[in-house]
Amino acid sequence: MEGLIIEIKDLYKSYDSLHVLQGLRLGIKKGETITILGGSGTGKSLLLRLITGLEKPDLGEIRIEGRNIVPLTEHELLPMRRKIGMLFQGGALFDSLSAGENVAYPIREHFHLPEGEIQRIVREKLGLVGLEGIEDNMPAELSGGMKKRVALARAIAIDPEIILYDEPTTGLDPANIKRITHLIVELQKILTATSIVVTHDLDSAYVVTDRLALLHRGRIVMVGTKEEFVSSELQEVKDFVAGEVIEEE
Repeated sequence: MEGLIIEIKDLYKSYDSLHVLQGLRLGIKKGETITILGGSGTGKSLLLRLITGLEKPDLGEIRIEGRNIVPLTEHELLPMRRKIGMLFQGGALFDSLSAGENVAYPIREHFHLPEGEIQRIVREKLGLVGLEGIEDNMPAELSGGMKKRVALARAIAIDPEIILYDEPTTGLDPANIKRITHLIVELQKILTATSIVVTHDLDSAYVVTDRLALLHRGRIVMVGTKEEFVSSELQEVKDFVAGEVIEEE
């Protein structure tokens, strides 16, 4: 389909007798923010790992800019991964590295730049998330919200074309949920990347997203705008909005 940066076709993934994805299909438009909603155990985070090539599906295609990444080797995946930044659930900072070195990590992994340029980029990205001057702080010295913002700075360190957010507001207090939600919106304006947000937080999803996709029993059962989602008569959507989702783990 024209205008799609990511196209997922008939994706299947099982772990022994647990069938997580069962024919999932989804198209993601270049430059949009799409939010993947669903109950616990529906495979939302798994979908992000499949898009980055960290896991392989049993069947199906994942096309990024027209190229199917499923059959690619680790070496062949490297150019594609340079285009993707990911905010992991919980932040996943390296405890032994300072905040600045955490942000510098993907830059060092993917590019050969002078040290001064790396430090300039680190300062710039930390500034974008409101954390100027904390380059030398260790993760243990940071609050939960600050850790999440350092992880966000790391996710955007290489100016990715695609940003993946895995439960960006989980474990945060209301003030930090609001701050992270605002940052996702602001960074989208600045970076004009394609963003995929995995969450179960409807309030945050409604603020950040252009479209929402509901994952239920291994498939996307609806994709639409906030208005279409709220007015949907589909029972699965109505149950999710009402908070009556049955966990699938």
